[in-house]
Amino acid sequence: MRVHASVCRFCAAPLTHEVVDLGMSPPCESFLAAGELDQAEAFHPLRVLVCDRCWLVQLREYVSAEEIFGREYAYFSSFSTSWVEHARHYCVTMRDRLGLGPDSLVVELASNDGYLLQHFLPLGVPVLGVEPAPNVAAKAIELGVPTRVEFFGRALADRLVAEGQAADLIAGNNVLAQVPDLNDFVGGIARLLKPQGVATLEFPHLERTLAGNQFDQFYHEHYSYFSLIAVEKLATHGGSLRVFFRRRDQDGPAPSARVAEIRARELGLGYADLAVYRAFGERVAQTKRRLLRFLIEAKEGGKRVVGYGAPGKGNTLLNYCGIRTDFIDFLVDRNPYKHGRFTPGTHIPIHPVERLDAARPDYVLILPWNLTREITLQMRHVGEWGGRFVVPIPEVTVIDPVEVPA
Repeated sequence: MRVHASVCRFCAAPLTHEVVDLGMSPPCESFLAAGELDQAEAFHPLRVLVCDRCWLVQLREYVSAEEIFGREYAYFSSFSTSWVEHARHYCVTMRDRLGLGPDSLVVELASNDGYLLQHFLPLGVPVLGVEPAPNVAAKAIELGVPTRVEFFGRALADRLVAEGQAADLIAGNNVLAQVPDLNDFVGGIARLLKPQGVATLEFPHLERTLAGNQFDQFYHEHYSYFSLIAVEKLATHGGSLRVFFRRRDQDGPAPSARVAEIRARELGLGYADLAVYRAFGERVAQTKRRLLRFLIEAKEGGKRVVGYGAPGKGNTLLNYCGIRTDFIDFLVDRNPYKHGRFTPGTHIPIHPVERLDAARPDYVLILPWNLTREITLQMRHVGEWGGRFVVPIPEVTVIDPVEVPA
């Protein structure tokens, strides 16, 4: 086990305040082959802390980034059609907004399987991906996306600039949370950007994580969780958040009124008050009890429960709640990499989606709840045998497929 820093990874203040303790859990993407089920697994604390100086919510580095991403990695972005469409829209929008063309360069950090950069290729915009997981990067290269299989930071940024690969646009979707050394990572972005370049980072908004009781967003590969008050020097617009920023030494537009609006709302909701974070832990415990109560009643009533999806967040929920095959017969997932494997810690088997149709369960527990609309539309035929969907977050909700709007 690594030596864990007891100071904030952003401002170096002592870390003493707990948000929630989710017990011991294995790394969320460490899916097991059948031959590994009778072997010891590594479990690490999943204890979430908050810094009372800069208000960055974070985990200690229980598992290194090299251990998680530097080998074989199980997450492939392209298996969510809605996420791929989100990426396509981003590419077109940024091409038009920034006037990108054949003399530009777009660099994506944690470019995964090429889900985003592939959309710049038909637009005639040169791209470069940076992705540390070799098996995932190989898929991007197959799509024709040039990819550097490395971790990003100041050192790699300097090498790329020396090679003439300074960026007009740097994109980083859901990567900032996965960076142990935030200052090195952001410092690398500043070095890689051209003088008038723009970078965008997207990450789950802590406000929505806490308000939506989304405790399954906490897992070992997510080292940090961001509010706007924790990134107040960055300009943002919209959603969950998408942050736009530029080099500090260059002139540019002032932060929009939206920045002050979101920051004021966060302060008004108490995100600079430890009491807000302490209250979150009790809501999480209530959610666990309610989900287990539902599953116990379903199983004692002779109902069959199958899970849809095997995301990292699902493994946090399964391990924290102690849900194994005594509650869920199996999971199905669209990612072929996970087929024939088992969930870490709970050892629930994972099959192709077609297995769900053959089983005709009474309930389908949706673990990637952020894709609930996509999944319920794809799987509306579950209602043909009387099956219903169950969404565990923010609280247990049962959905009749007949009532899902087209």
